Amino acid sequence: MRARRNLLILTLFLAATLLVCGLTYRIALGRAESDQRNQAAAQLQIAALDLESILQKYEALPFALGFQSDVRQVLQHPEDALSVDRLNRAFKTIQQQSRAVNIFMLNRQGVTLASSNWDEEFSYVGRDFGFRPYFREAILGRAGRFYGIGNISSEPGYFIAQPIYRRQDQAEGDLPIGVMVVKVDLAEFEHTWRSSSDPITLTDAGGVVFLSNRPEWKYHSLQALSAPVQRELEGTHQYADLPITPVSTLPPALQRGFGTHVSRPVGRLGWQLMLFPSQARMQRSAMLSAMAAALFMVALAISLLAWYQHRRRLQERLASRNALRRAAEELDQKIAQRTEELTAANQAIAAKYAKLQQTESLLRTTQDELVQAGKLAMLGQMAAGMTHELNQPLAAIRAFADNSVKFLARGQAAQVAENLEHISHASASMGKIIGQLKGFARKSGEAVAAVDLRQAVEASVRLLSSDFEKQGVEARITMPGPVHVTGDAVRTEQVIVNLLRNALDAVEEAPQQCVCVVLEVDAERQQAVLRIRDSGAGIADEVAPHLFEPFFTTKSSSKGLGLGLAISSSIVQAMNGQLSAHNHEQGGAEFVVRLPLLKTENGSDG
Repeated sequence: MRARRNLLILTLFLAATLLVCGLTYRIALGRAESDQRNQAAAQLQIAALDLESILQKYEALPFALGFQSDVRQVLQHPEDALSVDRLNRAFKTIQQQSRAVNIFMLNRQGVTLASSNWDEEFSYVGRDFGFRPYFREAILGRAGRFYGIGNISSEPGYFIAQPIYRRQDQAEGDLPIGVMVVKVDLAEFEHTWRSSSDPITLTDAGGVVFLSNRPEWKYHSLQALSAPVQRELEGTHQYADLPITPVSTLPPALQRGFGTHVSRPVGRLGWQLMLFPSQARMQRSAMLSAMAAALFMVALAISLLAWYQHRRRLQERLASRNALRRAAEELDQKIAQRTEELTAANQAIAAKYAKLQQTESLLRTTQDELVQAGKLAMLGQMAAGMTHELNQPLAAIRAFADNSVKFLARGQAAQVAENLEHISHASASMGKIIGQLKGFARKSGEAVAAVDLRQAVEASVRLLSSDFEKQGVEARITMPGPVHVTGDAVRTEQVIVNLLRNALDAVEEAPQQCVCVVLEVDAERQQAVLRIRDSGAGIADEVAPHLFEPFFTTKSSSKGLGLGLAISSSIVQAMNGQLSAHNHEQGGAEFVVRLPLLKTENGSDG
């Protein structure tokens, strides 16, 4: 029952809202149309006054030009070249000062004898304009007025013509001996009208649009032209024989705004100045009024609903107060219970965190031990090569010592001193070799400092130089100047040694044994990039996913435990870097180490 009553109330309200909105729309549309017409009439009045003032400005100019001293001389003696030249130049000066398009004079047959554009490409001199209506009117003794597209220049304009008589003081019954014509450009009105959002047109007596702020409407008619009008246009060539079709034949997009209009007569040729008020704007204004009415009805409905709801809430508030009190008591109990659970959970988390810290400390210690074990294992692999390196200086020391005993017995002190110097150099070489082994074997500290990757690569290559020589492997090294990163020098060298050792193992059975080491700087990413590529068989597809896993190796147990790459990856990650591997497009495997460049105090890379 209650639902049916609510549905009835809603239906009645919707009907009332539609009725109010419909009436408001009709009233607002009528008012908008009236306002638009009044505004259009006022706008047309201003435009018409501007146009009339321009036409009046030039109305007397052809009559005044008829009093030029050379006008009658040229009409009566067109062969007088000097008079024609003076008149042409006078017309040119007056045309430039008056800003007319052109000034020219015709004889009784309509042939141009003098013109302001005598020196231009499209000169009127010698042209026959006897077919133009302005000439036919003026030669009969009346003022001629005409708008059309120029027969020579193809530029539209307004032509004003006045008859010229044999004597300045015209006697009754005299016939004109020539016609003075002034051509005026009205295109500036189109530029002024373009500021209006509504279409504005100027049409001739036949209904042809010849000026408009809608360029696509020009030289189209408001309606289909009658046969006499079409014949007249063909005879006068008023619009350069353009096909005059109605605006309604244009595509719909170009007809936008064409329809109801306000018009006003202009000039003496039956012109009509028209403005087409926007129907969409009127409808939009009416629609806004209807929407305002709808909003008012909605606001009224909301107000009534709010009043009704307020009454309901007052009744419900009393009933809910007791329920809220009971809910508050239950909430206090749940909060207390939840607090106890959270306290227990926090204690458990704290215990797990402490255990995690212990595990992390143990893991770090184990990792350091694994790193040291890896280095010691590699030292064992390099021992054979180092004994070869030490045997050479030891043999040299023994030979120089034996020779020194003989030289000393002979009293040759100079040769003894020279041999002792050779013995000193050999001992220093042995010290360097042993120092490299000791430096590589010692445990690294926790201090972080600047590491020159170039020096680290050179030290690592020296450590494995005997292995390169023993296997006959060619080492190609390309490095720029010093490249500094932040890290631990010993661990950095261990990573490089591990990668070089793997490269040596990879090319052991290759037909061409070569290891390429390239150090470069990625300026865009601010990284140092170390690439170590071998000429071996490359990385198998099934091996690639497990390459950096601990204890994973493709070598025999005598050559490694599978910890080298795992330890190296861990060291590089600890230095905020990345170690990756892939097969090179030219063959073999390539390991790439990326480390952030060291930032100096001024913000540049070290």
